[in-house]
Amino acid sequence: MADYQNMFNRDFYPTPVEVIEQMLSLTDVSGKIVLEPSAGSGNIVDYCKERGAREVIACEINDKLRAIVAGKCKVIAKDFLTVTSDMISHVDVIVMNPPFSNEEQHILHAWDIAPEGCEIISLCNSSMLEYGGYANRDRIRELVQLNGGTEYLGRVFSTAERSTDVSVSVVRLYKPRTGKHEFDGFFDMSEDEEAQWQTSGGVVRYDFVQDLVSRYKDALECFDDVMAANKKINDACKSVGSGSIVFGAHRVNRDYQPQPGVVTRDEFRKQLQKDAWQSLFDKFNMRKYVTHSVIEDLNRAIERIENMPFTMKNIYRFVTNLVQTHGDRMQGVLVEAFEHICSLSAENSTAGEKWKTNSDYMINRRFIVPGMCRYDSRWPSSYVDSSYNSYFRLDDVIKALCYLTGENYDKFGYLSSFLHDHKIPWGEWRDWIVYERDKQGNVIAEHGFFRIRGYKKGTMHFEFLDEDVWYRFNQAVARIKGWQLPKQHTQKKGRK
Repeated sequence: MADYQNMFNRDFYPTPVEVIEQMLSLTDVSGKIVLEPSAGSGNIVDYCKERGAREVIACEINDKLRAIVAGKCKVIAKDFLTVTSDMISHVDVIVMNPPFSNEEQHILHAWDIAPEGCEIISLCNSSMLEYGGYANRDRIRELVQLNGGTEYLGRVFSTAERSTDVSVSVVRLYKPRTGKHEFDGFFDMSEDEEAQWQTSGGVVRYDFVQDLVSRYKDALECFDDVMAANKKINDACKSVGSGSIVFGAHRVNRDYQPQPGVVTRDEFRKQLQKDAWQSLFDKFNMRKYVTHSVIEDLNRAIERIENMPFTMKNIYRFVTNLVQTHGDRMQGVLVEAFEHICSLSAENSTAGEKWKTNSDYMINRRFIVPGMCRYDSRWPSSYVDSSYNSYFRLDDVIKALCYLTGENYDKFGYLSSFLHDHKIPWGEWRDWIVYERDKQGNVIAEHGFFRIRGYKKGTMHFEFLDEDVWYRFNQAVARIKGWQLPKQHTQKKGRK
């Protein structure tokens, strides 16, 4: 392994491919002109060229490294901080891993000289965004708040070619167009993309998205008119000595009550952009059909996406990626539901307590959920109190089985809703559930794919109504995990 610190300089840390992939996970460089301001030996240059960049240009301050990168692309300057806006007026994307000794200057200089419509992606020391002691931190944080976002990557250089334990983040900035060019490219799509979208009959219609982008554009244009009218009336009021009423745009709290401080156009644009992305995401109603941990992943994804300009092309990429990854996402739902059942009791799987380390095992057709119900001797034996902490995880299992079988989740709904449909309110904090009873007074009910029995000792037993569904669930998880189902179990034909 080369001694980069002695050969080159203390700030040279070649960017690993997996880190570049994270940096550009929201960006398509195909057909674009890319600038790498601190190219080093050219890892980012190589990656962008391999991903179809129309041209890559670079800067590199170290003579030996500059000689290496000059064999890969055009080098426009030695020191990026000497580059002027006219030299990069044609650039679409700036991607960099700047020297952390002056990362602030590199990020701010990139923003200052980048042409309108340019995207800036930069690694940085996470502490620069979080702590004091950085002269330009406040300005960078303001730029991020109004024009982009950040993502924490962690100690991604700890196992790199040249390692460091520094925690790293990525800053993404989108320099907006202004004036009559503000919405240039908002509706641009290739003929193939447009045709594929219009004919695919996908999860969201092309004309719906086109209308949503148009309304976003109209709202921004109307903001200028409203603010001009506000200024006119405020100036008129001041001229006659009135200042008791002020017109302007104001934030609102959860109760839609105005908050102090006038909202600037940049703040309005960023919040409107976030709201538009959220509205589009809500259109899919995906939270209703995936498990709680997958919802957390989707929420993190939308937090990243909502910092991107709300354009037709960006929406197309988002929707396409959502559809393409849906199968993998739902496989995660199946495995998560399976492992949750195993974790509840050693009696729930053929592996017993060793389910975490064993392979080739199944969950049993009947499984136990401890602590899901309570019995109170002061009331008739048919009353059982459900535990919220238990039943919301069982909803995840039902969602997984709906995906597996093709059943519509709306047919079943939340287990919590089912339980509440049978409740009798008592006191201020308990909901008592009424079901059918067996001879021993244990409650019985059927919901979704299960026959449910609640026992006075607090456990609730779930039994698959359909043996074929039970087997298919085991089979699907075994396939995902690369298992072979135990030979003593064979699939039963037909349904009960």
